[in-house]
Amino acid sequence: MSDRNRVRVGHGAERYAADRRVRQGAECGSAGSAATWATRTENDGGTTLLVRYFASARAAAGVEEETVRLPHGATVADAVTALRERHPEQLPRILAAAGFLLDGVAVRDTARPLPDGGELDVLPPFAGG
Repeated sequence: MSDRNRVRVGHGAERYAADRRVRQGAECGSAGSAATWATRTENDGGTTLLVRYFASARAAAGVEEETVRLPHGATVADAVTALRERHPEQLPRILAAAGFLLDGVAVRDTARPLPDGGELDVLPPFAGG
């Protein structure tokens, strides 16, 4: 099965091929992320990224998740810069200390290119022990 047709069900958003997202948004009439995907095109040369926020990052961003469009060839560092610009009041401080998962894999190198349709999880430092 190709990545374009992969479905992942779990906490947060479900991943669908773009045409599935269009149908889902139309069926539910949602103004959320599924409907947002309906306005996106895969062939415009850019990269679409679903960003999910957890814990204090969610509070700072004011949203649970959002879709971000970046130029083709954008990296994780480019995505983080875009997030700082979108939420300049509280999120930059949290992003400076946060860890990131790209499609469920820990990001060690922020120069890593973003796949179109990828998911970036923003994980602020957690206390406990």
